[in-house]
Amino acid sequence: MRPKISSFTDLIAWKEAHNLVLMIYRITDRFPRQELYSLIDQMRRCAVSISSNIAEGFSRQTKKEKLQFYYMAKGSLTELQNQLLVARDVGYLPKEDFNKIAEQSVQVSKLINGLIKSLKTN
Repeated sequence: MRPKISSFTDLIAWKEAHNLVLMIYRITDRFPRQELYSLIDQMRRCAVSISSNIAEGFSRQTKKEKLQFYYMAKGSLTELQNQLLVARDVGYLPKEDFNKIAEQSVQVSKLINGLIKSLKTN
């Protein structure tokens, strides 16, 4: 029997997205300071947007509204994945760190897709 989901913090998708936020904050702390108002800021905003949109979608009443926020979370995730590639390719993100965060982003993507699918099939 599944535990009752009474808060957005009970969602596995939110928990994993939150872990992704923490990973992004930790890794961008090591980026050059000249990136503070560009790549660092963009990556952090995207990461926070993912978990925030999952949280907001959870609190919405209609399927249509929930889907809208889950799709926005997915869009922010795709944007973050692009920024991770940029960070890797300009040498700010070592391959091992990139692989770890990229793997986490794929996990979050699958979980968001699961939220979307569950709404579409109900």
